[in-house]
Amino acid sequence: MSEQALHGITLESLLTRLVAHYGWDELGKRIDINCFISDPSIKSSLKFLRKTPWARKRVEDLYLETRFAADSITQFTN
Repeated sequence: MSEQALHGITLESLLTRLVAHYGWDELGKRIDINCFISDPSIKSSLKFLRKTPWARKRVEDLYLETRFAADSITQFTN
């Protein structure tokens, strides 16, 4: 998948989907950033990711690499 695959997907829905798929613990292991490890929340993570391009890129890359179940795709794209 290319980065164009992210077109139309908000950072919030992307992050929500990753958390639903991996959970905070596994997400913190895959991407070692404090907002995923210490008292994680969508709100605090979005604030950090919007201000930190390298971290956002790592989250976007993980999203593109992740194989989600087909039935969950429509839930986040509609």
